[in-house]
Order: sequence, then structure tokens, then C-alpha cells
Amino acid sequence: MVQKVLGYLPGGHTLHFHLQRQFGGLQDFERELSVKIDDWAIMAGHLRDAGAPFAGMRGFEIGTGWYPTFPFACYLAGAARITTYDLNTHLRRDLTERCVATLEKFLPRIAEAGGADPHAVRERYLRLRNRLLAGDSLEAATDGVIQYRAPADATRTTLADGEVDVVFSNSVLEHVPPEVIGAMYRESMRILAPGGIMFHSVNCGDHYAYVDREIHQLHYLRYSDRQWQRWNNAFLYQNRLRAHRFVDDARDCGFAIVLDTSNARPERLRQLAATPVHPQFAGIPPEQLCITSVDFIARKPAMAVAPAVAAAI
Repeated sequence: MVQKVLGYLPGGHTLHFHLQRQFGGLQDFERELSVKIDDWAIMAGHLRDAGAPFAGMRGFEIGTGWYPTFPFACYLAGAARITTYDLNTHLRRDLTERCVATLEKFLPRIAEAGGADPHAVRERYLRLRNRLLAGDSLEAATDGVIQYRAPADATRTTLADGEVDVVFSNSVLEHVPPEVIGAMYRESMRILAPGGIMFHSVNCGDHYAYVDREIHQLHYLRYSDRQWQRWNNAFLYQNRLRAHRFVDDARDCGFAIVLDTSNARPERLRQLAATPVHPQFAGIPPEQLCITSVDFIARKPAMAVAPAVAAAI
């Protein structure tokens, strides 16, 4: 309810940030950063398996947040350029500097997960830390590798056709209106080089379950869209799309799905069976409805298919 009210107040974003710092996820910065590095390492493993090394990578991140953990880790692992977009300007200098200062203890993990030389990772880190703490901008401190753009629209970027190798996001798509996700996919298809990939990690469970131990991550399925509007808010908007939708929509945009980690866990199936699900979800099989997270990789075709060939197919 506090988040709902703050979403309508002038200065609500600033108040919300300070509440997060005092009572939310920013209370324990090092723990939150550690979780983000774990998430990045998981992404790094999937990208490696898909044949997308960090050395020389041209990446595009959707959703920067308050501090750029993923762009920093990609830079340290040897990326050539990481452009990171945020719809609103959330990036904070103080948290960015704190992130860099705390990253030192994670350098071995970044080097291992990113397949990078540990000495090169440390050299890049020391250069980054010294320049950023001396007052350089994010772009200057990374020699132009990290380019932050906000406010910026990931459905209409300024990037040229085919100039990106990897598009990625972490716990972002579940907070994006459904109609916008399709536009993001289409723009990703345009800016990706032939054979380039999208990696998205989506947490599509009820996020209120993290702070209310009396509910679980399928709890919000009991509400209609109209009822859910009462609980949805500007700071924690949740689209309630199920995991298969994110993957299926990418396939419908012309991507080939090369990774889909969605899995119907027995615990979630039991929770679903005990939940009075709203009829609007009745057409979704329980094995899909119960899934609350998915990592997936979608690859752009290596070459365009000629219209005559496509018609024949």
C-alpha cells in the first residue's frame, strides 16, 4: 500500500529509494550484490554454452537499475561494448561507486565464470575503480565500453541494424507490460547481428511473497486483471505472464529457442492445486501455470530467408 501511494506522489521515487535503503533490499548491499553476481555467473555459463564469449562481445542490457552490476561484470570479463538502457534514470553515483568498491572480492568469480584471464580482470578492475572514484563518468572510466542511456526506450533504440551480439536482461521482463515485450523482441531482432542471441532471466512469481511469508509465489493467480490492479503499483508492476509466454512470444518473433529452463516443480504444482485460481487462467495447463521462473536463450537466424523460400516452407 505504501508503494501504491508513493507511485502517485510528487517525489515518490526519491522517498521509495530511501525506504528501500532503510527497510528493503538495499539494507544489506553486499548480500544483494552477491546475489546479482550469482545471477550474472549463471548467465555467463549459459552464454558460454551457446557459443557467446565475453571477449569482444557487443552487448545490450535492458534495465540498468540503481547500479550497473551486469555491465561491470561484462566489462571486467572483456566485453568490447555494453550499452545499457533504462526507461527511467535510476542509476545512482553513490551506489555505483559502492558497487565498484565491493566488486573486488568477486573478481575471481567473474574471471572464472566469464572465461577471462584473472590478471587481466584485475587490471581492468583497478583502472575502473581508480578512474571512477576520481570522478570520471561511467563511460570514461571504462574507456567507452559501458554506455548508459536513460531515459531511453528499449523498443526504439539508437543502435544500428546488426551491431549487437547479445541482448540480455535479469528480472526485468516480468515488470514490463505485455504489449511492450513484443516490441522489445522486434527491436532486439533488428539490432542483433545474424546468429546473435537474446538471454532473459525472468522471475514470474508473485514478488510480494518475498516480504509476506503467509503467501507463496502463485498467490496472485487468484485475482482477475481488474482485481490485480488494486495491488499492482508503479514501483513493483507485475504483468503476471507465465513463463511459456516469454519464450513463445520470442519464437513468434522469428527467434530459434536454444535454451528454456522452465520446469514444473512438484512443490509449485501442490501450491497451485490448493490455490483458487481465477477463471481467466483456466486455459493454461497446470504444468505451465505453476512455473515461476525461466532463463531462456533465443537466437536470431544466421541468415535471412528469401521470401520465395519462406512461402514454400
